[in-house]
Amino acid sequence: MLQLLLTQLQKQIVLSNEHFSSNKDAVKNVADRFLSDAKKAILKGKQNMQNWYHDGREYIKQNDLLYELVSHPSFHQHQLRLTEPSICDPSVKQYSGYLDIESDKHLFFWFFEARNSPKDAPLIMWLNGGPGCPCRVSEDGKNSTVNPYSWNTHANIIFLDQPVDVGYSYSENGNSVNTSPVAGKDVYAFLELFFKRFPEYSTLLSILLLRVTVVLMPLTLLVHINLASVILANGLTNPYVQMGSIPDWRAKGPMLSMTTQVDLSVRLFVPRFLLINSCYSFNSRLTCVPALLYCNSQLLGPLMRNHSHGLRLIGLNPYDVRRKCDRAKDGDLCYREMNGVAIFMNDQKNKVTLGDGMHNSALLLPPLVNDGVRLLVYAGNAGKFLDFFGNERWVEQLETKFHSEFSTAESIPWVTIQDGVLAGTVRSAGGSGFTAGNVTFVTVHESGAHMVPFDQPEAALDLITRWIMDTPL
Repeated sequence: MLQLLLTQLQKQIVLSNEHFSSNKDAVKNVADRFLSDAKKAILKGKQNMQNWYHDGREYIKQNDLLYELVSHPSFHQHQLRLTEPSICDPSVKQYSGYLDIESDKHLFFWFFEARNSPKDAPLIMWLNGGPGCPCRVSEDGKNSTVNPYSWNTHANIIFLDQPVDVGYSYSENGNSVNTSPVAGKDVYAFLELFFKRFPEYSTLLSILLLRVTVVLMPLTLLVHINLASVILANGLTNPYVQMGSIPDWRAKGPMLSMTTQVDLSVRLFVPRFLLINSCYSFNSRLTCVPALLYCNSQLLGPLMRNHSHGLRLIGLNPYDVRRKCDRAKDGDLCYREMNGVAIFMNDQKNKVTLGDGMHNSALLLPPLVNDGVRLLVYAGNAGKFLDFFGNERWVEQLETKFHSEFSTAESIPWVTIQDGVLAGTVRSAGGSGFTAGNVTFVTVHESGAHMVPFDQPEAALDLITRWIMDTPL
């Protein structure tokens, strides 16, 4: 079969030495055309083999799917297993698969090339996914359509389900990962393996974190990873500051006012500060777990319980209080669209195709910022969880060389380039008006927590594009 394909290639284009340069692009196009058939031929010819080598690369057949295996001499416990899907956004090159950790843990990833100039595009690594994906799933979960506001419009992007048991990532024996240092080692191993296989994508890297604390990266790098920026989207970063901002958000945020009794009850929860301070000081499960449990039950819990002051009874979406929520129809997360996503991602044919709470993570950021890594923090103004007041306050307290400048900086209007829409406000330091800044906080108007690309897709694409291109907001 492979010999037949080679013969077909020879019939398509005959090259002479003197014309090789001018025709090399045509050869590449023809070769790409037959690449899929070649892989099918390899798979068919190796039906009785589990592992084999071809052209210096190792392959494995699992569940009638051809995977390429990538290993690294410095990471004996990690192996990358990848394939090439074509769903979601068939117009771009894709890779998906798993980072296999030892023999029992497996982290799922999905990579999409940029729609425009992928060879020159920066790279975004988005941990835990989000509405900025290249496609949208129908309500019934049976198909998908291309998302015109996808964040891979001008950037190559990797979605990584981490830690274990998030999304498609799984463990075979029930072992989980529940600390940032352990998760950080796995993420770092993934990057080393991915860049070993695809060095062409190892350009400016931005790591975007959604609803998680900062991932710890080892200080000694085997290969220099050009980390350009860190982006935090409504993240839990400094619980002491962010938990304390909830009463202020409820009094000044875009929602109906709760009763004075409830607001006072929240402010009187002095033990939460003592518990969080103990966690910060001693950094152990003995001090941090009680702080997490107390804050969840006494601070966030009252807004979720079924009593006269709870958002559930009022019928509001806790992630976006501008929206009504009927959990019988909209689901537990109050987004009906999530039902279709669950159906789509659990469809067996799509599966086959794809092959720490109370710690002060803000302490990890100053060394990065002072070393030249830019920081963007953005938050929707209508989200109850991890509200924009708390996010802006912990950025204000960040002890970096830009602290004084950021403290005195004023928020200015953020207007999108394409449509000229007032999308929110931006507060920045270090940019001197010519760049997007070194420490930047953006409040996104008319948007809930974690769902900025869903609620304001045009504005979100404008924000991420200008940030990765380092142009003023």
